[in-house]
Order: sequence, then structure tokens, then C-alpha cells
Amino acid sequence: MKHFLSLADISRTDLVDLLELAMQLKDEWRSGGNAPLLRGKVLAMVFQKPSLRTRVSFDMAMRHLGGDALYLSPNEIGLGQRESIADVSRVLSRYVQGIMARVFAHDDVVELARHATVPVINGLSDFSHPCQGLADLLTIREHLGRTEGVRLTYLGDGNNVATSLAFGCALLGMDFTIASPPGYALPEAVVARARGLAGDREFVDLIPDPHAAVRGTHVIYTDTWTSMGQEEEAERRAKVFPPYQVNASLVRVADPKVIVMHCLPAHRGQEITDEVADGPRSVLFDQAENRLHAQKAILARLMA
Repeated sequence: MKHFLSLADISRTDLVDLLELAMQLKDEWRSGGNAPLLRGKVLAMVFQKPSLRTRVSFDMAMRHLGGDALYLSPNEIGLGQRESIADVSRVLSRYVQGIMARVFAHDDVVELARHATVPVINGLSDFSHPCQGLADLLTIREHLGRTEGVRLTYLGDGNNVATSLAFGCALLGMDFTIASPPGYALPEAVVARARGLAGDREFVDLIPDPHAAVRGTHVIYTDTWTSMGQEEEAERRAKVFPPYQVNASLVRVADPKVIVMHCLPAHRGQEITDEVADGPRSVLFDQAENRLHAQKAILARLMA
């Protein structure tokens, strides 16, 4: 594994290895601290889009592993504008031992990886959010004790988070159900690729009705209705997504031990209610913490 750009780019073996390593590093940290696997190494963090969890979790992951992180704002880089992506990649490769990029267009992070001589990690792109997906799978494994045979139901926009979850479920033997409003479904190319990763197993269901989609499910997952960069669509989206809200009546239809997930930030009262987000089935903040530990595993495998 040279880079970490999408869960579809790695094998089941790699994914299982990352999950097991993340659990080991989390246990190690809670038992007194991590070994300095990345002492003397620096991760450049390139941001086109701001983030709380991505910035802090990567920064702290590097510190926990004995390394350091360097934050580069949009104004400092001007990725593909002030300077070509290829040149940015070549220059950073001479200074640091790894690059994490949180970008708008997935092609930008692919271009960074193409020209880099150090590992490149996709901190988020319009196509994929593999770091979030890995943290989510870690959280599911912790709370349910397994991934094989678990059914995950995603409600809402068929976006980059849904894409990563579909790929992860395909690789780990999970069942994936998604319910989205017309016009906001997971792209057919993503569904086809996920089915390819799952092999002969029928693992994906596209069910328009949200209550039917969550019936008996083990995991309910939702995300914001309007992502960063889609602000001009907010009013239109606010009219079509309310039936997909994760609320108490919907949770009651699921498995009695269902866990509820959200990658945050949450727009409470829209895609999820306070009652559910702060309720006994919520694992939202375990997910947020697991960004730290999942990313430690990625950094250790790529940079140690």
C-alpha cells in the first residue's frame, strides 16, 4: 500500500490489517502512550476545505507517534492555481515524509499521488472519504464485536461518505442498504464498483423508503444534507431530505441493539434529532475519537 486514496484501492487484507493495527494503537495509547514510530518524520497537511476533525486528528496522531504535522492553508498553497499540483507534490516530497490532502476534486489528490515520492493520504475529496470510512468500520467492530454479516443502512445523500462505506462494507462482508431522495442516489458507477469488490455476494440494497430501509438493521448512518461547496443547493435540498431524518420513530424500526452513526458536523434538527444524537444508541463521538486511532494506523503503515 503506497498511498491511501480510496477504500476501493486497497485489498480486504490491507483493510483488516489497518483495523487490527488501529485497535492495537488505541489500546497502547490508553495504556500509557504510543511508541514513537514516526520520530523525526513530518506530515504536510494540505487543506482546500477547513475541518475540525481532520486537522486535529491528523496533527495529534503524528504527535502521539513521535512525529510532527505541518498545516498548509489554501492561501499558502493555491493548489492548481498559484502553482501546479504536480509541482506542489514534487516540492513537498523534498521536505516531508508524507502528505495528507483535504480537497474538493478527487482528481487533485490523485494528481498529488501521481507525482509524489512520499505517501499521499486522501483526507477528503468529492469522491471519497476513506479516513472517515476506516474510523467508522473500527467503531462498528468495537460496538458490535464483528463486521461480517452486519447490516449498515445509510440515509441521505449518496455522497463521498456513502461511497466509502459502500466500499468498506463490500470488502468486509457487510450488507449495505442506502435510502436517498430521487436525484441524490449513490452513482451507478460506485454501486457497480462496490459490487465488484464484494465478488459474488449480493450485499447492496437500494431502497427508497427510509423506514423500510432501516427495518432490522444493525447500523443507521446519516450525514449532512448539504456538504461544503453545495451551499447554493441548500434551499432545494432542505425540501426533499426531511423524510430521511434519523429520529426516534425511525430508530425504533431497527434492530433493538442498533447503533446510530454520523460523521459530523451534524445539523441537529435536520438530518438527525437531538434525542437520537445524544441518546443511548448514538456512537457519534466514539466515531470522532476513532478518526485519531484509525489514522494512526494509516500513518504507521505508510510512513513508519
